[in-house]
Amino acid sequence: MRLGLQLGYWTPVPAPNTPELVAAAERSGFDSVFAAEAWGSDAFTPLAWWGSRTSRLRLGTSVAQLSARTPTACAMHALTLDRLSGGRFILGLGVSGPQVVEGWYGQPFGQPLARTREYVSIVRQVLAREAPVVNNGRHYPLPYQGPGALGLGKPLKPIAHPLRPDVPIMLGAEGPKNVALTAEIADGWLAIYYTPRLAAMYNEWLDEGFARPGARRSREEFEIVASCQIVLTDDRARALQAMKPVLALYIGGMGAAGMNFHADVFARMGYASEVAAIGELFRAGRKDEAAAVVPDALVEGIALIGSAEEVRAQVAELERGGVTTLLVGCGNVEQVEQLSSALVGEVEHVLD
Repeated sequence: MRLGLQLGYWTPVPAPNTPELVAAAERSGFDSVFAAEAWGSDAFTPLAWWGSRTSRLRLGTSVAQLSARTPTACAMHALTLDRLSGGRFILGLGVSGPQVVEGWYGQPFGQPLARTREYVSIVRQVLAREAPVVNNGRHYPLPYQGPGALGLGKPLKPIAHPLRPDVPIMLGAEGPKNVALTAEIADGWLAIYYTPRLAAMYNEWLDEGFARPGARRSREEFEIVASCQIVLTDDRARALQAMKPVLALYIGGMGAAGMNFHADVFARMGYASEVAAIGELFRAGRKDEAAAVVPDALVEGIALIGSAEEVRAQVAELERGGVTTLLVGCGNVEQVEQLSSALVGEVEHVLD
């Protein structure tokens, strides 16, 4: 088990102490630092800016949205950051949701699995640099020959030589088909709201992907990076209440009424009626009431809360479920150092 630092995306500006957090993560034995994007700050620039001050941390996107850039443009980002960091980059990708894809990027959301498969294939072609890149799929045809084309498109391979032809690609996935696809074509799974109580179900989805012909990795080679909030405290009730507004936002506000992948995750956990109530209240603008509906047990199922001893026991349970890295957010340097200190013996302290 390893620790990763999640920087997230800016709301509305970057945290002023981010450089100190990244430095503390490297000093304290964290394995990686990740940045995200929604519809504001991008996921790549922060890694180049703050990652340039590091020498050991892996630098990952969690996640870069497929519709934000073409596959070849994304591969250029990956190629560049991997070269500049000396081979420390991880490309984490995700489809986002229809509200963002169609409302922000002006792209169709349909057929996300097929789009993901094509996208990853093209990125791998670019990074392999074995031949000019071509794709006959319907979503990202290369060369382009559709409406408006001049018919002059030429298959190309990158001018720049990648440092690594096999930069790790991880996928953010929540549903069974997407998780199975992740196990088939990716090097790791970026899991959000992972709960040990559903580990058997997750592993069933993953095993389906590992068993497919041509699967890229075996389970032993595959990474599961689970986003997780860890709170070392003796005031459990206060910690639970503090997390509920954000959970209400993701359950009720990060998706449409009929299509919210985050809400689906919690419905699978057995909270379908609560999810419905939270969504209805949140969309009606009654956000405080929506947060109040979030059950304590739901929060406890996805967060690690308690004393260092209690948290270590929960980490061990996650590890038994297959998680290889815990991706955590920290507000200050003290929290970074506390987590490293509390989890020594359970989380790999890579400086030793």
